[in-house]
Amino acid sequence: MKTEDRLIDELITLAFAEDIGDGDHTTLCCIPPSAMGKSRLIIKEDGVLAGVETAKRIFRHFDGALMVDVFIGDGEEVKNGDVAFTVEGSVRSLLQTERLVLNVIQRMSGVATTTRRYVKALEGTHTRVLDTRKTTPGMRILEKEAVRIGGGVNHRIGLFDMILLKDNHVDFAGGIEQAIMRAKSYLKEKGKNLKIEIEVRNLDELDEALRVGDIDRIMLDNFNLADTKEAVRRVAGRFETESSGGITFDALRSYAECGVDFISAGALTHSVKSLDMSLKAVKIQ
Repeated sequence: MKTEDRLIDELITLAFAEDIGDGDHTTLCCIPPSAMGKSRLIIKEDGVLAGVETAKRIFRHFDGALMVDVFIGDGEEVKNGDVAFTVEGSVRSLLQTERLVLNVIQRMSGVATTTRRYVKALEGTHTRVLDTRKTTPGMRILEKEAVRIGGGVNHRIGLFDMILLKDNHVDFAGGIEQAIMRAKSYLKEKGKNLKIEIEVRNLDELDEALRVGDIDRIMLDNFNLADTKEAVRRVAGRFETESSGGITFDALRSYAECGVDFISAGALTHSVKSLDMSLKAVKIQ
């Protein structure tokens, strides 16, 4: 099983344990085991839908007999009043899965909607928007999936799949050159093939990184527009460039027009508003 799949399964298991505990006594006390029913996911706010496939996974995890009929899929734009899917089966199962499905799909749709807004702002440039590790603990895989659904690009998933030498690493290592050389030595010693990115805080550090070389990407941290443009000129396509640090949505396109390859934005995941929707019973006529 892939790491991503394992993490999602563990998240679902933990979420049900957190929500249901020793039993959903509200449902158990008033709904007979034989009761069958149907619910529908109703969109209550315009945005980008994400998490439908994850919702199906949650339903299967809890009750493999639940039947989901999807009308609007991940990545599609939705508006108030749309019905994204229906789910049919045991009423007890519908009630016990309702909140987890909503929590996940609302959160993921909020991330996808925000990401799509950033992506549209960058249209016409070659710059792409990256997410960060500023995610909800335990929800990272799903939030990064939502970024992809919204049209963004994932940065590293965690500390294990890329080397990113940030300011603290550089300072503790004794400088740009020492940090890069130790990273290359470590990868050779461990037999790992990971990309290396170095964060620079000014043009002098950029020049040092360019002199040392043997990296994949340079992060321009808190550079103003003039220095960003100059940095892109100095790099001249030798390595990928990424702008990061305090870049507001309104400034997004100005940084893209400096020629950077990527702009990373913690705002894609750390402070988004969930998209409003509800999972309601279909009343029996």
